[in-house]
Amino acid sequence: MSAPDHAPAVLRLLDANLDRAREGLRVVEDWCRFGLDRPDLVARLKDLRQRLGVLHADRYKAARHTASDSAAGLGHPAQAQRQQPAQVVAANCGRVQEALRVLEEFGRDLDAPLAAEAAAIRYALYDLEVELLRAGQGGDGRRQLLRACRLYLITSPSPQLEPMVEAALRGGVRLVQYRAKEGSLGPGGEPLTDAVRLPQAQALRQLCSRHGALFVVNDRIDIALAVDADGVHLGQGDLPPALARQLLGPDKLIGRSTHALPQLRQAVADGCDYVGVGPVNATPTKPGREPVGLDYVRQAAAESPIPFFAIGGIDAGSLAAVQAAGAERVAVVRAITEAADPEAASRDLLQRLHP
Repeated sequence: MSAPDHAPAVLRLLDANLDRAREGLRVVEDWCRFGLDRPDLVARLKDLRQRLGVLHADRYKAARHTASDSAAGLGHPAQAQRQQPAQVVAANCGRVQEALRVLEEFGRDLDAPLAAEAAAIRYALYDLEVELLRAGQGGDGRRQLLRACRLYLITSPSPQLEPMVEAALRGGVRLVQYRAKEGSLGPGGEPLTDAVRLPQAQALRQLCSRHGALFVVNDRIDIALAVDADGVHLGQGDLPPALARQLLGPDKLIGRSTHALPQLRQAVADGCDYVGVGPVNATPTKPGREPVGLDYVRQAAAESPIPFFAIGGIDAGSLAAVQAAGAERVAVVRAITEAADPEAASRDLLQRLHP
């Protein structure tokens, strides 16, 4: 007895899942167009949809036979529960990812190019989905995530910048600041230019999006806007927060370095979303800056109505004293960037911050 011919069924299956994936992408694309007003996201979704459209061959459409499909029109009670745009977006992203996996699995023997493209689009959509959901959250979502963050990683120029940040994100860090001040040196010892800063910031932004982490740029509002960062961090000598807010809009985060209680009070009055409190200890990151010690941490703990991050030479060994002074959140540089294992160092600090 000869083996049954499954080719017609596979053709119908591929057609159905190409339809499902393209329809789901169009639903999300239209929300980005009309709901979010994000032409950048629209363009990326349209590209994915059209890449599938090119591979939706006529032989798949010719195999279509809806009347004989026993599951046609089958619904589920969960569909009625999608009352918010974010729920619709999440459901359709999941629908597309599932359809792409079917195309990938069943297309390998019959249509290898389709299977390969389905896999590539599926991975691209994983990253894009995070951006879609965060775009729909706006400022409230960012501020909610900020309040949940206990560990803040501030970067410094390094030839291992991307792998170090990725390791920290794997270790649980959910707030990253890209810091590359004027006068910083690049990986080869050359002066760091904006031609280097911009792609570095773009790469870190993508890493943070993939891990659902907030990404903030130090000082440079132009770079923050260029990479769609979640906000900026301003020093006392940088642009005033009110001007930063005009440029960034109401949904982005603004942080402010403070070294004394009057500066903290002013940051609150200026509408900042969080403050840095320090430097607690002397640190080479801020050469010449006199440490404020733990007294200011105690003052901030007693008075700050917004999240504050103690900063300045804090590591696993000094963390307990900072916590005893009232700090629930800390910002670190060398404790992670110079660790032999940034992932393990991040995980250890977070465990200490979440006893």
